[in-house]
Amino acid sequence: MSCGLGAIILVLMLVKLDSENVSAESNRLREDLVRLEATETDLSARITALLRDKAVSAEEVEARAAELARLQAALARERQQIAASQSAARALEETITSIEIPEKPDVVETQPTGSETYIVGLRVEGARIGVLVDSSASMTDEVLIDIIRRKNMAVADKQAGPKWQRTRRVVAWFLARVPERSDVRVVAFNDQARPLGGVVSGTDAAGLGRVLGDLDSVVPTGPTNLAAGLSALAAFRPTDLYVITDGLPTAGNAGYRSLNPFSDCSALWGGATSISGACRVRLLQHTINNAGMGNARVNVVLLPIEGDPQAPHEFWKWTAATDGILISPASSWP
Repeated sequence: MSCGLGAIILVLMLVKLDSENVSAESNRLREDLVRLEATETDLSARITALLRDKAVSAEEVEARAAELARLQAALARERQQIAASQSAARALEETITSIEIPEKPDVVETQPTGSETYIVGLRVEGARIGVLVDSSASMTDEVLIDIIRRKNMAVADKQAGPKWQRTRRVVAWFLARVPERSDVRVVAFNDQARPLGGVVSGTDAAGLGRVLGDLDSVVPTGPTNLAAGLSALAAFRPTDLYVITDGLPTAGNAGYRSLNPFSDCSALWGGATSISGACRVRLLQHTINNAGMGNARVNVVLLPIEGDPQAPHEFWKWTAATDGILISPASSWP
């Protein structure tokens, strides 16, 4: 009897122990289930987000593909237009190159400088073209000290002055562009006027050559008497006048002593060795008013010199009043 009771008690103790183990395991399983459910929820949210992003990316890809297709079509059209333009340009070029243009050489040859055959705004034109070339001492150099130094040199040194050599090239440039139907007369002037070669036609190559030959014998020296040069051209009655100089006149014709504007300009009648800027301005104005050039259009090529700041303004007023132009060309011209 006691053995049976002991066995029953043992069975009850084992059942109780197993029940407690099962309860603990159930709790652990429930905790694992909660964790798994949370993980499932998180994974589900991530999957939903990924699917949404994938849908957006697909739409963006489609939009980009459509834009690319549009750009490729536009590029194809541009290429077609460029090809058509290039074809038309080649055809036009072939047409132009096939045209034979008769060459007419200049009657006076000038060395090529890579520049245009005319300066912007300045053309050699007119039925009767007068060219005045300043051959005073200042036309040898640009700097006053160099001008003064060259005054005491030999004739060949004066003619070799850089500004005088440039002046010779300017005259040759003009003569090379005299129109065929024009007549030209060139006069060099310092204190006196010296015609060069007479009146020459634009087609007379030999005559234009004589003008340049006479210019080669001119020696730049003495003062600048613009009135003497204009007086020498008056009988020619130029329709267009081109003056090549570097500044305002420094001398004039006789009789200035009695003229009121020059009462204090003693240099004009021998009372001084220099002339002021104000007197030079008055001298130019008086010379222009008494030049006898009629309706001639006046153009001035003003070469550089040190210490004559009023010259550009005064010469500009003269050229503007006659519908001509004033130019002060770059040192590389012509």
